[in-house]
Amino acid sequence: MRIPCPYCGERDAQEFVYRGDASPRRPDDDAEFHAYVYLRDNPAGPMREHWYHAQGCRNWIELIRDTRTHRIDGAVLAKGAGQ
Repeated sequence: MRIPCPYCGERDAQEFVYRGDASPRRPDDDAEFHAYVYLRDNPAGPMREHWYHAQGCRNWIELIRDTRTHRIDGAVLAKGAGQ
């Protein structure tokens, strides 16, 4: 799979570390923290994901990838992705 890094250009997926779904936001409430950490959906189809370019520019990127076909529809530098 080739990932289009906004900073470095198109690179092989082996240069990246997958973080996961980019849509969940860390809750302020401790009661909701268990669900945030352990209860995740595994949808089939397009989803926003965080990837870390470990073997390149060391930036977090956010991309739209179809989990069925691995087709990537866009990538941008993520803001606060590692938080």
